[in-house]
Amino acid sequence: MKYRVRHLTTYRYTEPVQLSHHAAHLRPREVPGQQVGKVSVSIRPEPAVLHDGGQDYFGNPTTFFTIQDPHSTLQIDACFEVETSSQPPLPQIAVPAWDDIRLDTWPGGRGLDESVMDFVFASPQVPMLAEATEYALPSFPPGRPLTEAVMDLIGRIHEDFTFDPEATSVGTPLLAVFEDRRGVCQDFAHVGIACVRAMGLAARYVSGYIRTIAPPGKEKLVGADASHAWLSVYQPGWGWLDVDPTNNIAAGHDHVVVAWGRDYDDVSPLRGVVLGGGDHQVHVAVDVIEMV
Repeated sequence: MKYRVRHLTTYRYTEPVQLSHHAAHLRPREVPGQQVGKVSVSIRPEPAVLHDGGQDYFGNPTTFFTIQDPHSTLQIDACFEVETSSQPPLPQIAVPAWDDIRLDTWPGGRGLDESVMDFVFASPQVPMLAEATEYALPSFPPGRPLTEAVMDLIGRIHEDFTFDPEATSVGTPLLAVFEDRRGVCQDFAHVGIACVRAMGLAARYVSGYIRTIAPPGKEKLVGADASHAWLSVYQPGWGWLDVDPTNNIAAGHDHVVVAWGRDYDDVSPLRGVVLGGGDHQVHVAVDVIEMV
């Protein structure tokens, strides 16, 4: 599948911002199954300092910029083209039991792979919770194959948690999501990650986009798409299995990967420090368009 993606972010401040420093995750990753074409990131007002070819700790393309002129509006317009395919099938061998893999991913375990250790422990938005362990256990009985356990887990999240954009914000604690059973894709990814890590396995947060299709008889609205999030679970000897609890599917060619990290904090589309500005409003418009 070929897609053209546009992500337009506009900040409006009640008072002028005198100086601002920002880091943006808006350029897609080059990963197996995803080829990146044309990419452009336009910033207004024009930054005094711009570094558009760097990477963060996790290897995500990152745009760093500084605006030194007073401004009441900030606009970042990111556009790119990608070609995607489904993630590779699992190897044609017996999928190992999750509890055997657990022994491989903990420090001191057999066949330790240090590259995944960042994704085994608690992170700023995904603490280790007793609620996560309790919720995960029915999906992870001893000896169950990893992929079967993970797919059962995301199916239960999809069934038990209600998608509600008004229920949470970026700062809503994960414990509140477990208690209220409501949230958005970001929350459901965090729930899945917490459960997988509670079982001693490695899981990472993936940010990106997903193709949406207009209801029958209606046109797709311009700017009506949104950023998306899901999780990846590590299987030693094979790699990362991407799964989407919001839609109860394994991620495939409709998913466009931008960045990954321990949780949302590592890969937020835009973050920074501003001097001045007062209050602000932010408007985000996203389009994921299939290319012929």
